[in-house]
Amino acid sequence: MRILLLEDDATLSAEIEKFFRSKNIECHSVLDGDIAAKQYSKDLYDLVILDINVPGKNGIDVCASIRSVDTTVPILMLTAFGEIQDKLSAFNNGADDYLIKPFHFDELFARVNALLKRKHSVNQEEDIVVGDLVISYTEMKVFRAGVEVILTPKEFKLLSILAIANGRIVSKNTISEKLWDYQIITNQNTIEVYINSLRKKIDKNSEIKLIHTKVGYGYFVKSEK
Repeated sequence: MRILLLEDDATLSAEIEKFFRSKNIECHSVLDGDIAAKQYSKDLYDLVILDINVPGKNGIDVCASIRSVDTTVPILMLTAFGEIQDKLSAFNNGADDYLIKPFHFDELFARVNALLKRKHSVNQEEDIVVGDLVISYTEMKVFRAGVEVILTPKEFKLLSILAIANGRIVSKNTISEKLWDYQIITNQNTIEVYINSLRKKIDKNSEIKLIHTKVGYGYFVKSEK
């Protein structure tokens, strides 16, 4: 699991990172809202935690920015602002939950788990559509232009990881963590082998390619001519 944390209090940010590491969760923290918005566009995260009163773009604006490109990632506001108008503003801009400082770490962890379980249950019910590609979770099948594409379980999972990113680039490290359940994969060429296999099955017979590489960064799925 990978969490993006926007928190400008360096001491609290370090404590939150340490806590999540103790739970075997990777937490990438930033101190500035502009940096948070840019970082989210660069890589794939399972959940986002946002403070509101931070340098650069505030947490509410970062939330809205993320929601404009991703409607599924869980977003938790973690802030000292506890007025009803602050909460309404957060929820109206796409936040899923709101936790007021000071807080207990056990409650933070419980809320994170609840948001992730909710996302998982939704993802398992909804199909993902990219151009003429359909990933069906109810049938655990993939279709391109209405024709079923036979994938191995690992290929299905890899394609899902890329498609869920909604056009954003997914790094090899992120793919490695998710595809092998966070085990360390030292041979990055293994990922390239899986990507090439997917390309042969998904893109080979289609004029419009869906699986793309950004050299030095990673891979993404997008319908581009």
